[in-house]
Amino acid sequence: MRVICAPSATDVVYCGIAVDAGTRDELPDENGLAHFCEHLTFKGTHRRRSWHILNRMESVGGDLNAYTGKEETIYYTAFLKEHFARAVDLLADIVLGSTYPQTEMNKEVEVVIDEIESYNDSPSELIFDDFENLIFCGHPLGRNILGEAGCLRGFHSEDIQRFARRLYRPDRMVFFVYGRIEPAHACREITKALKRVASSLPEGHPFQTLLQTDASPARPDRNDAGRTAVPEYRPQTVTLHKDTHQAHVMIGARAYSARDPRHLSLYLLNNILGGPGMNSRLNLSLREKHGLVYTVESVMTTYTDTGLWSVYFGCDPHDVTRCRRLVLKELRRLAEAPLAPHALEAAKRQIKGQIGISYDNFENVALAMGKTFLHYDRARDLNRLYQKIDGLTAEDLHAVAQELFRPENLTFLIYR
Repeated sequence: MRVICAPSATDVVYCGIAVDAGTRDELPDENGLAHFCEHLTFKGTHRRRSWHILNRMESVGGDLNAYTGKEETIYYTAFLKEHFARAVDLLADIVLGSTYPQTEMNKEVEVVIDEIESYNDSPSELIFDDFENLIFCGHPLGRNILGEAGCLRGFHSEDIQRFARRLYRPDRMVFFVYGRIEPAHACREITKALKRVASSLPEGHPFQTLLQTDASPARPDRNDAGRTAVPEYRPQTVTLHKDTHQAHVMIGARAYSARDPRHLSLYLLNNILGGPGMNSRLNLSLREKHGLVYTVESVMTTYTDTGLWSVYFGCDPHDVTRCRRLVLKELRRLAEAPLAPHALEAAKRQIKGQIGISYDNFENVALAMGKTFLHYDRARDLNRLYQKIDGLTAEDLHAVAQELFRPENLTFLIYR
């Protein structure tokens, strides 16, 4: 298991295990299993019952949490640094030593189904999943992370165990530590924790040998052969009839992976177009000038081998056509001519400020560190990122806008 450590400025430590397993790794009959596995990981190990897991960090004022993504699942905890050994031992135990008891599954499935039903009641969230499914043409990357109630009720403990043995392997994981912990000390404690897990596993468990090796920053051989490539992109226009007061609309296209150098140009373009600032072009047009929407935003998502960008807005059903024209007008403006020098510099200044503020959230920094090292074997370097942003030219952004913002390249999804 690889380890990455970085110092922080407080006595609070954030650490976790990033697993190279997400929704895209599910087999056709495993829809929702990655997320369900995350839930069940807290429900019992060979050494602990669910209550002991729940109480272990809470009893010292810490926090234990997890999330499932399309390409990774991350388990993490925050605590005062004197409890480092306790946190490391617990994380290793739940991620690598879980038993996924059937009795707990029978209870937890109803919790997840309630989560699904709550999500389905929010069209402004649900439309993002439906749109991603269109963009990736039925590929597992487009699946809803939560899965479907019918599939979930059909899963058994053996299904989760097979999923975990296939994907929750130490050689597909990164243990990340963000805090005032010496790297050598961190590796020693992590190694001890892994060996304790190994000794708790049943005889013949396939992870026993892997867990006997020391934690190391070296990268082992990885096998991503199980991940299928995304199919060729086909733009579509889809209208779904929903019983909602508002219309919800998404416009977008397939885009670049995080490894593609053009993704940084799109990152800046996306922020200009519909980023979080109230001065984004779409907000100034659709909301401030025309008063047609309350929410309009553009979103960019990168994966290891592909990506997407999209525009979302909600409006009165009678205003869909007008809003759509205004969005296309802003896309056309960016595609027709490069940004003026002063506009480019202002955009760079804004996005660097936003990034800097986001780095003031230590939990976000820790999670980003774990995810980035898991997928790309590097830690995020803020100064290096600023340098890359400063190096972007108006021509870089213009070339991306011309490629992606063409009307014939766009997919449209409308709830009305």
